[in-house]
Amino acid sequence: MRDLVEIGMGRTARRAYGLDEVEIVPSRRTRSSSVVSTAWQIDAYRFDLPLVTHPTDAIVSPGTAVAIGELGGLGVLNAEGLWSRHSNVEEAIFRLVRAAEDREDPTAVVRELQDLHSAPIRLDLLTEAIKTMRESGVTVAARVSPQHAAELTPDLLAAGVEILVVQGTIISAEHVQRDAEPLNLKEFIGRLDVPVIAGGVSDYRTAMHLMRTGAAGVIVGHGYTEGVTSTDRVLGIGVPMATAIVDAAAARRDYLDETGGRYVHVLADGGITTSGDVAKAIACGADAVMLGAPLAAASDAPGQGLYWTAAAAHPSLPRSRVVAGPDSDYAVDLKTLLFGPSSDAEGVVNLFGALRRAMAKTGYSDLKEFQRVGLTVRG
Repeated sequence: MRDLVEIGMGRTARRAYGLDEVEIVPSRRTRSSSVVSTAWQIDAYRFDLPLVTHPTDAIVSPGTAVAIGELGGLGVLNAEGLWSRHSNVEEAIFRLVRAAEDREDPTAVVRELQDLHSAPIRLDLLTEAIKTMRESGVTVAARVSPQHAAELTPDLLAAGVEILVVQGTIISAEHVQRDAEPLNLKEFIGRLDVPVIAGGVSDYRTAMHLMRTGAAGVIVGHGYTEGVTSTDRVLGIGVPMATAIVDAAAARRDYLDETGGRYVHVLADGGITTSGDVAKAIACGADAVMLGAPLAAASDAPGQGLYWTAAAAHPSLPRSRVVAGPDSDYAVDLKTLLFGPSSDAEGVVNLFGALRRAMAKTGYSDLKEFQRVGLTVRG
């Protein structure tokens, strides 16, 4: 039964929970972390880590996408980002770093990002970026917005994209826009020969609708990071991630029954800043996590200490700040960030080593088993 609370006369709201409000409950069994598997598979593509990058230029260049792939995850390039608009992205990011140093005008860096994104998308640059990824041998993934999916997808597939991510703040089964044909995701996905991951969603019904379009994966959330994203302040829309993931996992289970065995993956994108959040997102039912801000701490992240989401570059209604990441004195390389070793006790380094340890401490040997671990609510 849904936990409804009265917020005024004749109006109720559902009580929902964030990841910081739930805790994992140990079981009667423990096991060695050396026998724990964090592998997962979407369509024909297998990954050793349940890691998909949030598609922002702050953390994903063609080079870092390759590095993520070689470490066992999936790096997703933003096909509408800086690498598709500028031949010298290092210079573009230097402009952002310089604007971020303007203490008298905190909006200067967002304006700079908007200006950089006002340059047109160049297919030659986008093709070259994807070529770099493809020639490395890693799985190639790219993100498009619903507004540009129909336009850009043929060129992305021709360039070698193997997994397509259609992502916006909120995604529905049919995206309607003025003066253009609506994007009917079911028809769109049905014409493609590659798996499509779509989102974000925040509830059972929308997740189920997206699953019925033929999506191979559904993104839950919109990349929320405390102090970075401002969708809740700008649009009034928020996603309590623990509840949203559990709801999407319930839709996955019901859709599996409805179709007689078609499994749609759930990817958690938001509210994840520590290794404990990674573990709790999987425990709530996610198959993988989309990480953004936690990866900005890597010394090899292209953002040079800055982090933002794709929503920061919206020309009229930005919904993400551009913020400074951790002090460079504490930055570590990407491999250490994911696997350790760590001398930090706050859960921001050795993110997936910690996941393995959490699974081992609760007695589960793989991700699907771990999705059944007990949970409690604080307070």
